[in-house]
Amino acid sequence: MAIKVGMVSLGCSKNQVDGEMLLSLIQEGGFELCADPARCDVVLINTCGFIESAKQESIETILEFCQLKKKHKLKAVVVTGCLAERYREELAREIPETDVVLGIGSNAGIVEAIHSALEGKRVLRFGEKTDLPLEGGRVLANQPFFAYLKVAEGCDNRCAYCAIPGIRGRFRSRKMEDVVAQAKQLAKQGVVELNVVAQDTTRYGDDLYGKYMLPELVTELCKIDEVRWVRLLYCYPDRITDELLDVMAREPKVVKYMDIPIQHCSSSVLKAMNRRGSRESLTALMQRVRDKVPGVVLRTTLITGFPGETEENFVELCEFVKEVRFERLGCFTYSQEEDTPAAEMENQVEEELKARRAELIMTEQMDIARQIGEKLIGQTLTVLVEGYDFENQFYYGRSYMDAPDIDTKVYFSAARKVAEGEMVPVVVEDVFDYDLVGKMA
Repeated sequence: MAIKVGMVSLGCSKNQVDGEMLLSLIQEGGFELCADPARCDVVLINTCGFIESAKQESIETILEFCQLKKKHKLKAVVVTGCLAERYREELAREIPETDVVLGIGSNAGIVEAIHSALEGKRVLRFGEKTDLPLEGGRVLANQPFFAYLKVAEGCDNRCAYCAIPGIRGRFRSRKMEDVVAQAKQLAKQGVVELNVVAQDTTRYGDDLYGKYMLPELVTELCKIDEVRWVRLLYCYPDRITDELLDVMAREPKVVKYMDIPIQHCSSSVLKAMNRRGSRESLTALMQRVRDKVPGVVLRTTLITGFPGETEENFVELCEFVKEVRFERLGCFTYSQEEDTPAAEMENQVEEELKARRAELIMTEQMDIARQIGEKLIGQTLTVLVEGYDFENQFYYGRSYMDAPDIDTKVYFSAARKVAEGEMVPVVVEDVFDYDLVGKMA
């Protein structure tokens, strides 16, 4: 009887791609994949180690499955991902019930590690970060009609608050032909939406080709017949070129949506973060994007409570949010992460104040989102169907305005049965908080 292996993937979409590649190796190794980790013999926990709340979630998940193992409902607990890479021996020492702890550079050895664990051996391996496989098969961990397409690994930006360069290493792009080949394979499997991701997506190709190659890559992705939507996530503001915006405006398959994490707008805070820019330059950038790509939806993320953030800095941020009116926005409190420059900075902000500031930003954003949603009433949007809510008897999905996992939904009624992965026209009739409500046209 085949050994069943399941995965719990935590954290960001880039980490999920690594997990999907691990699942492919596991399947090729002769194991049976099981969607319900509680019914498995082996559980792989693909952890996040980015900020404190994510680390806590990862640790709690590991402990939960270690308890299942104690009750003889599991044969092995395998830990991979960013927490395993960042805390290595500490994680192995503090949670001895784990059977395998693999750093990202040892992902290629997952099958051998599981076999060893099933033989009663404990496996602790931490290869070089650059040994993380960037190519290989994938078993999608989400619905089969969309996929994340990771075009590069690592980051060189060295933002003062961020632990990613220490966890993931230097920025390194995948070859364009490999990315396109993987996209074609995903399309053949039924994927209609490609979400292009990296720690710094707009830098794609700079290290391999000596120039930013995202415009060329996106153009190639749009040539894949089965692909209907190409979405750009994690676009670093300094590297958004007119060439990229021209491709967005020209190519109908590129959804008019751009995720530009800016973190703050105050010059002094951005400088302390080791990021460039100012309120004026960021406002001008957002206007340039909107001018070049009519109808574009702008998404950003902000951080409140960075060390030294004054009340004046925060007021400036609030005014900026009101002025720019991002269609989509997430706000997070600063997390003091060891081994980052910001952790050692003076003038750390109290947790309660960080949280209050984040709440105020999100209250303002809810008003903006509702106003934007109300202007859509009466319009028809193409919606990618994700499922059916039996309790409320509504279908739900996403329009071009919404990325998977992080954005809002469109709920709608339909006179006929519609399938997951189908694209249907929906007339917007109402707004509920951030979400839209309508009926299929």
